[in-house]
Amino acid sequence: MKDKIKVIISNDQNVKKIPTGVRMLIRRCCNAVLVNEGFKGPAEISVSIVDDETIHKLNLEYRGVDRSTDVLSFPLGVDGVYDINNDTGAQMLGDIVISIEHAEKQAKLYGHSFDREIAFLTVHSMLHLLGYDHEPGGLELVRMREKEEAVLTQLGLVRSGSYYTMEE
Repeated sequence: MKDKIKVIISNDQNVKKIPTGVRMLIRRCCNAVLVNEGFKGPAEISVSIVDDETIHKLNLEYRGVDRSTDVLSFPLGVDGVYDINNDTGAQMLGDIVISIEHAEKQAKLYGHSFDREIAFLTVHSMLHLLGYDHEPGGLELVRMREKEEAVLTQLGLVRSGSYYTMEE
């Protein structure tokens, strides 16, 4: 029997209509990461879709960075141990916050579809919820990128360009 994965998606913005299929895509991405990582047991993930203004405020409040960003991850686990939802028994992995405005801009910048960008941001953030961190760079960054691309390729969203711009 497959473990139950609950992905709670909320649209907390009104600048752009969420295209048909995006919610299902986010759920598929969350499931694919958990399968690829061999995650066991039921799990819950919360995904909020916000505007740039909202993610800017969150980025400043929680990271001390005074600008908007594409995605923020708020893991609830430490070293693979997660809080449990007492009602469902599910492990609560954490929260993902995606800026729909940033996703739209980055899809154009990187020359791929909006769906590909939303999928990338979701997969990237899911890996953070599971404890991966690319901030140190080096091998950790490479490992995370490899895992992201493996999941996106499985989902039929093959990379068409680079994620790096001159700004990074």
